[in-house]
Amino acid sequence: MPMFTRNHLIALIAAASIAGCSSTPEETTEPTTAAPVTSGTTTDTTGGYGSTDPSLQNRVVYFDFDSYDIRVDSEATLNAHAQYLSAHPGAKLRVEGHADERGTREYNMALGERRSKATSAYLTSKGASASQIEVISYGEERPVALGHEEGSWAQNRRAELQYTSEAP
Repeated sequence: MPMFTRNHLIALIAAASIAGCSSTPEETTEPTTAAPVTSGTTTDTTGGYGSTDPSLQNRVVYFDFDSYDIRVDSEATLNAHAQYLSAHPGAKLRVEGHADERGTREYNMALGERRSKATSAYLTSKGASASQIEVISYGEERPVALGHEEGSWAQNRRAELQYTSEAP
């Protein structure tokens, strides 16, 4: 067999082998985290427990740039969750702090932690037990909006309330 044809044949077999080994991502049946509720959107984040209180259904608290102060527009939501936690001592909540992509990874991890701790402190000041709440920071690692402009950054500056047991 001439060398030219042999090399082509080997290359063709190698390409076919590689193509045959490629895989496609599998669909997962794992539940996803609740998306933030924005104006004009109704997202069911009740976890199947059927709460009709819109303040309990909203599980996202937003923050201003480079801030971990609880905003006035989040107080009704947090008050409802604090009241629920106070009335249900078996309920457990994980507060996940997030940041936008600006800043270093370390800074954003610390900012996410301050946001989750501020949210936890607010909930406990309104009647929830500290033993019911776990705080964690994801920094910039889990964005909900992938853009590189203020609208996306504003959606990523958040704390998410994730019930780990006895959700409303």
